[in-house]
Amino acid sequence: MFYAPGVVGEFFAGVGLLGRGIGMYARSPRLVLLGIIPALISGALFIAAYATLIYFVSDLAELFTWFADGWSEGPRDVVQVLAAIGILGLGGLIGVLTFTAVTLLIGDPFYETISGKIEERFGGVPGEIDVPWWRSLRRSLWDSIRLIALSVAIGIPLFFLGLIPFIGQTVVPVIGALVGGWFLALELVGVAFYRRGLRLPDRRRLLAANRPLALGFGVGVFCCFLIPLGAVLVMPAAVAGGTLLARKVLDLPIDAPAPSTPARG
Repeated sequence: MFYAPGVVGEFFAGVGLLGRGIGMYARSPRLVLLGIIPALISGALFIAAYATLIYFVSDLAELFTWFADGWSEGPRDVVQVLAAIGILGLGGLIGVLTFTAVTLLIGDPFYETISGKIEERFGGVPGEIDVPWWRSLRRSLWDSIRLIALSVAIGIPLFFLGLIPFIGQTVVPVIGALVGGWFLALELVGVAFYRRGLRLPDRRRLLAANRPLALGFGVGVFCCFLIPLGAVLVMPAAVAGGTLLARKVLDLPIDAPAPSTPARG
């Protein structure tokens, strides 16, 4: 309990980084146009995929609750409804994480530009590593696959916990937001970390050392992504906020230097 105020403060500082990213992005019309194109493409694909999941969710719920086939109608319907909610929740969690990964891959040059401009505003990147785009794309793809596989492995137990009455509708969504927020933070600092020659293990290590800050940022992004069209509109700003988060955990300045005042004679 002694550390609670500091933890809470760091969490909301992470949320504040997303707010700063939104503000910086919104004040740059050119960046708005750059960032929204790949998000629109990816968003259309994922809306279609989730609509398909909704259409077939009843069939999937019956498939996953085969053990209740011999039950009376009331209890069987309750279990199937809980299973349908769990399937949609798991689909939403995986969708949010894969949306980020796919959008970053589609819009790699766009988001590299957004992140680079944020870096320039606060002093640039000393010793920046120039990695060919194709090599950066390959590394991003591999790291994203690893993150998505891990998120699915964690999401499956959450799906079964979601079948438990009350806990599945209260505790599990909170855990899902924390898990999803953590993976989103790992994804969104990737552009800035690659620029420095750092990979996924480096991201995990540095964000783990600043976990409340990273979770505040990631959970904020996760909640925005749950709003209809929120993922499309917020994605470019999340990249800007992720760049600020990366600079923060790397002990680099994220405040513009104050203008110098001419000396008076």
